[in-house]
Amino acid sequence: MSSTLLAKPQMRGLLGKRLRFHIFGAFAVSLGVVALYKFGVAEPRKRAYADYYKNFDATKEYEAMKQAGVFHCVRPRE
Repeated sequence: MSSTLLAKPQMRGLLGKRLRFHIFGAFAVSLGVVALYKFGVAEPRKRAYADYYKNFDATKEYEAMKQAGVFHCVRPRE
């Protein structure tokens, strides 16, 4: 007769056991998201900025904007 009885469900410590599992899972997922952002977004962005400013000439850009009339307070030299 004892073989037909159902086992008692675990009631004590159930919340703690499930929280431990989910906290480790959330930590692992967050580390994965951070790694994906760093190598998928931040590093390519830093490389793009470095490549842009490697050959950037501020004086040439200023003269082009001045000739285009972007600055209202700067008069072209005569």
